[in-house]
Amino acid sequence: MVQLNGGAGASGAVPTREAAPTGEAARTGEAARTDGTAATMTYAQAAAAALAYEMERDPRVVALGEDLGRGGIFGQYRGLLERFGAERVIDTPISEATIAGAAVGMALTGLKPIVEMRVVDFALCAMDEIVNQAAKNRFMFGGQGRVPMVVRMPIGIWSASAAQHSQSLEAWFAHVPGLVVACPATPQDNYALLRASLASGDPVAYLEHKELWGLEGEVDFGEEVPLGRARIAREGRDLTIVSWSRCVHESLAAARALADDGIDAEVVDLRTIWPWDRETVEASARRTGRVLVAHEAVQVAGFGAEIVATLAERGIGRVARIGAPRAPVGYSAPLEQVVRVDASKIAAAALRLVRSSPWTGA
Repeated sequence: MVQLNGGAGASGAVPTREAAPTGEAARTGEAARTDGTAATMTYAQAAAAALAYEMERDPRVVALGEDLGRGGIFGQYRGLLERFGAERVIDTPISEATIAGAAVGMALTGLKPIVEMRVVDFALCAMDEIVNQAAKNRFMFGGQGRVPMVVRMPIGIWSASAAQHSQSLEAWFAHVPGLVVACPATPQDNYALLRASLASGDPVAYLEHKELWGLEGEVDFGEEVPLGRARIAREGRDLTIVSWSRCVHESLAAARALADDGIDAEVVDLRTIWPWDRETVEASARRTGRVLVAHEAVQVAGFGAEIVATLAERGIGRVARIGAPRAPVGYSAPLEQVVRVDASKIAAAALRLVRSSPWTGA
């Protein structure tokens, strides 16, 4: 069972923006075991525990970025400086290009850096280093160099933070050959996917959500979540809703609302945008005959278009998508709500799809 803490939102699923983790296990990483034990913790605590485990296990893992010394702006590094010291938890100047460029050099010389960009909006200052250096190095030099770095770039609307702090840019990174793109939706996945990303050996755009830090759930320290493997968050028979990140929780709330109308919706949490799990999505689509892709990012050229096009080309089911309008996120609550993809909007789109002509394909 996952519990969302915090304030407003159509489904009540918005944690507070400065959600700080508590508990000695998350501060020290002592809970980060792989022996099958479990603990209830927040999304932020799960990330700190995963990083603590990997730093303890592998001395090549280092973290660098702004505000790490105080535990990160969301508490996702809390306790790590005290445990591992300033040589491995490195506070940097305010220069995203410098941070990412230094991390590329670290990775090429044998380290495994975690790069903290604070929010994805700020990472735009480091796009050359991420796109032209990290992503292309392995190809350009015939595999002689690898860039095993994880760039943490929180995505999504951040309540009352306006246009320069509320973007969802996962489709940008999915478009770049050489990058892995992960979008964890739960504390379990934020623990397991962070560890899987560090183990991948390639540069990973690791896109946590700005409003999920206070999300609570059980974390099984022994569970492995491979990159490119989706999960069925809810089983259903009438249509499939495919989503990722915070929108998974809105999709689950929409599925509960649809059940009141007698519609049984399956929800697929994609987990990683690249590689994405075509097999799971296609199998679900064949069972239900209808697929709605829901994401918080702008609908125009969003990753939902890739999923819908893939299914359409293969003639699998009736397809539709819902995303945000192509507009900057407003500061005021009413303007912000216009662009927020919430449970009610997803449910309405699902109803339109179900009430359209039935699928008659294979």
